[in-house]
Amino acid sequence: MTKEQVLEKARQLNVKFVRLQFTDILGVVKNVSIPAKLLPEALDGRMMFDGSSIEGFVRIEESDMYLDPDPNTFVVLPWTDSTGLTARLLCDIKNPDGSPFAGCPRSALKRVLREAKEMGYDIMVGPEPEFFLFQLSPDGTPTIKTTDEGGYFDLSPSDVGEDARRDIVLALEEMGFDIEATHHEVSPGQHEIDFRYADALATADAIVTFRVVARTVARRHGFHATFMPKPIAGVNGSGLHLHQSLFDDNGNAFFDPKQPNGLSRVAMRYISGLMIHARAYTAITNPLVNSYKRLVPGYEAPVYIAWSMGNRSPMIRVPKSQGVDTRIELRSPDPSCNPYLALAVTIKAGLDGLKRRYDLPAPITRNIYRMHEAERRELGIESLPENLQEALQYLENDPVIWDALGDHIAQRFVEAKRLEWDIFRHEVHPWEIDQYLTVY
Repeated sequence: MTKEQVLEKARQLNVKFVRLQFTDILGVVKNVSIPAKLLPEALDGRMMFDGSSIEGFVRIEESDMYLDPDPNTFVVLPWTDSTGLTARLLCDIKNPDGSPFAGCPRSALKRVLREAKEMGYDIMVGPEPEFFLFQLSPDGTPTIKTTDEGGYFDLSPSDVGEDARRDIVLALEEMGFDIEATHHEVSPGQHEIDFRYADALATADAIVTFRVVARTVARRHGFHATFMPKPIAGVNGSGLHLHQSLFDDNGNAFFDPKQPNGLSRVAMRYISGLMIHARAYTAITNPLVNSYKRLVPGYEAPVYIAWSMGNRSPMIRVPKSQGVDTRIELRSPDPSCNPYLALAVTIKAGLDGLKRRYDLPAPITRNIYRMHEAERRELGIESLPENLQEALQYLENDPVIWDALGDHIAQRFVEAKRLEWDIFRHEVHPWEIDQYLTVY
């Protein structure tokens, strides 16, 4: 869409307010709401805000930042009143001189995608975000009481969150998103909504929008939607599986009908890059202290750096679909990540595999969780980081992943996450009281 088309559509729909949205470095959605009369000024990139108030942006003496809306992201929020609709635009962040702001996550992804384009590839991604629906307490605060006792693919009456999930899908479709599937997940109160694949930037935009829509619609049903990776001990956590493929002038570059498994050398090299850099980008794709409570054996989340043709225990799986649908599925990310940065670092890792042509080990056909440590060691299967501190150390020592983020984002991300780790490390948790207070 052009600026003129956005203005005309806003006029036809009688839009009264426009939310200019963007994410901070940690992936939290920020919002500047303007009356529709200021939309022309906003679309010209002349809407200023105080960047010093945003996590990881700039110091107070450098606070002036500008929002640069992407006209293609203009949608009307379906839950607003028809007498005064509110629309949404996603924005890049610019410096006062009009140059891209080094701390803008969306711009970081666009930079990596330009690199892919220069190599002759367009990146397509299909996300599978999972989330929990929890009950609210009488005063409206979220609890960790699940909405149901349902399991994988269950229907009502077990799944009382089905109506909320349905309305989330309907809202997303009304906003123009292409939903491929939706179902109850393994854990009680856990759900999944799968998006059809699209270009990487549109997919990151969709994930950001999805989280806002899910929380808004869930609240209207009296539930709280959370993308916390592991809110309940003893059950499966929530993942964000990312299906990725590369397209060139000849179509899907991951497909080669001459190969027995249909997988091209491009795909194999891309996988090799994802595996080589896995421990470094895990800090970005799994950014919370809580993320590493999910990445443990026994709950379907990947723990080991390996790949397979169909086997779901490794970190990377190649689904059986071939031709235009040939793709790889990266199973380690979780839905708390900043989607722009998660896609930037994983795509950068894959592109590095294309450039450097790392050796790719054989696919793993057995269940890795059932192997002894000696067997894994013999096969060269390494583990993902066990905690956030370890992941940050790998990130700091990987120049490829650091470059995908840029110095500004990488430095401030590490600073924020080291502070988060220190707070966690110094806190005395209820488990410790239960475990030790009366024993020692």
